[in-house]
Amino acid sequence: MNVLLAVASRHGATWEIGASIASVLTARGQRATLLEPAQVGSVDGYDAVVVGSAVYLTSLLPDARDLVERFGPELQARPLWLFASGLASPSSGARTTTELAALGDQLGARDHRLFRGRLDRAGLSFAERVAAAGVLNREGDHRDFAAIERWAGGIADELEQVQAERARATA
Repeated sequence: MNVLLAVASRHGATWEIGASIASVLTARGQRATLLEPAQVGSVDGYDAVVVGSAVYLTSLLPDARDLVERFGPELQARPLWLFASGLASPSSGARTTTELAALGDQLGARDHRLFRGRLDRAGLSFAERVAAAGVLNREGDHRDFAAIERWAGGIADELEQVQAERARATA
């Protein structure tokens, strides 16, 4: 299956999560294309979509939200997964988790997940450093790539089931 991974990332950490998901899907026999949301002109030709976004100030990035607005009906018509990456833990990121869940419900996503992110203060703008200091986030890479790869493996499992169902329907 052709799978689009549209990932909005400000400093590259969320992009790396998308690349990890794409790698797992490719290893499992799917054709994964990783693009920034602004690069997506159409979802035609994609059998499934994964949309990811970094989280800033408890919200998804505008590029990810814009992609969902532009292609909402088309996304609803295919298998869809959503993820976000930020410094709030999945249990403490209530606003982000609520936004992700609402978006998932609205689009009929098969699953949505909030992953921990990475904080490198040296790469932040002054305004971003002020915001990060205000919420007392710990510097460092907090991403759990084993959990990300397990989640991607679950997506691959579901895509294989979709392929098998389609094959039975056309046989």
